[in-house]
Amino acid sequence: MGDDRTPITVARGDGIGPEIMDATLRILEAGGARLDINEIQIGEAVYEAGNSAGITDEALDSLRRTKVFLKAPITTPQGGGFKSLNVTVRKTFGLYANIRPCVSYAPFIATKHPGMDVVIIRENEEDLYAGIEHQQTDEVVQCLKLISRPGCERIVRYAFEYAKVHDRAKVTAFTKDNIMKLTDGLFHKVFDEVSLEYPDIEAEHWIVDIGAAKLADDPASFDVVVLPNLYGDILSDVAAQIAGSVGLAGSANIGAELAMFEAIHGSAPRRAGQNLANPSGLFLGAVLMLVHIGQGDVATKVHNAWLRTIEDGIHTYDVYDPAVSTEKVGTAEFASAVIERIGQLPEQLPAVSYRTEEPIQVVASPVPRAVKAQVGIDVFLNWDAGTPDDLAQLLLPHESPELKLNMVSNRGQKVWPGGAPETLTTDHWRCRFMTPGDSVSAGEVVDLQRRLVDAGLNPIKTEGLFTFDGEPGFTKGQGQ
Repeated sequence: MGDDRTPITVARGDGIGPEIMDATLRILEAGGARLDINEIQIGEAVYEAGNSAGITDEALDSLRRTKVFLKAPITTPQGGGFKSLNVTVRKTFGLYANIRPCVSYAPFIATKHPGMDVVIIRENEEDLYAGIEHQQTDEVVQCLKLISRPGCERIVRYAFEYAKVHDRAKVTAFTKDNIMKLTDGLFHKVFDEVSLEYPDIEAEHWIVDIGAAKLADDPASFDVVVLPNLYGDILSDVAAQIAGSVGLAGSANIGAELAMFEAIHGSAPRRAGQNLANPSGLFLGAVLMLVHIGQGDVATKVHNAWLRTIEDGIHTYDVYDPAVSTEKVGTAEFASAVIERIGQLPEQLPAVSYRTEEPIQVVASPVPRAVKAQVGIDVFLNWDAGTPDDLAQLLLPHESPELKLNMVSNRGQKVWPGGAPETLTTDHWRCRFMTPGDSVSAGEVVDLQRRLVDAGLNPIKTEGLFTFDGEPGFTKGQGQ
């Protein structure tokens, strides 16, 4: 193979994966893509061979060599113990940015939003997807939401750089920082800080609930949308569906060293082996890959051929509409139709033109160290022997001059002092002790826990309460 071929790793996946990967690779080859393909096996067969991550060490080594991964959908076996392969790859290789263009193709693909062209940029590693969960009592489980300043800065800066490179006019952030004031509040704060460095790009922020409603109702109001992980996962599917179909959406997962490209839909095992599946999602993911590896000329050629195919009404069953479609075709026939149109441009849909450009690389700024002081502790108890007042009476004797009982809450709601009798309580209690002074020693915090243990009040969890340069690093209880 020639030296100008780019090494990539390819996985055909499960379910409809092999069929849509074959169709995609046929189109890329016909379009002149300069690829040196190394195939690996992932997914169901690997899981069933006893690998809970769904990917072998040899396959991971291939990714390290090529640094480019074109992946078909996989099937994760039902039952406990099996890890998401996507999450494994994203976190192993630091694929922090998930990019999902959501474009409508009216009138050829049904949509209520002709002209929609929104790019969702989702943080890909943190948030609730850290997957840190615990059952703490008979009645209560928890999931930790972890948001870091470097993680926020990387994804926000990527969104603005993406907008700059692709001539986008506006970047919008969605958060829920009116409720999650520290975690989502940090994302919003970093967004505001980074946006000042891009004065030529409009920046706006929406609370995620009303922002999601606005996105579904009037997507033309948005351009590039950047979100924390969970909101981004949900709203990128919503945006793809209202544009026309989740089955048409491709996705890029970008890291500092490696990038993964895929469709956003699943493996659809019920459709496997029937030559029915639409390969467009994986194909459009492959277009993003071609741009990433510097083959924008090929990306332009094959993407325009795909647009012309859609425009000519040659559609797979999932988007076929007798009112606009001219022919219902299978997976292989759709690929052949695209190949026949290589070199043609769409006549009604906007043609695309990809520039040759370096992949976007961003680096988070160093985080200055704050003066950190412990001012208290939240002690979580598994207790079901009475009322909030009863629990407070058990706790008060274990105060010290350095640590005073400040509040008892249940499910985040303050129930002592002055709680409401109507509040539903469970067997999971947060007992907040605060110092009346400027700080408390770690030794005194440990002594408090020892006193509680000696009294039969065994903590199931503790959280230190700290200030950073004098500012509280914790929130009050609801109702406090």
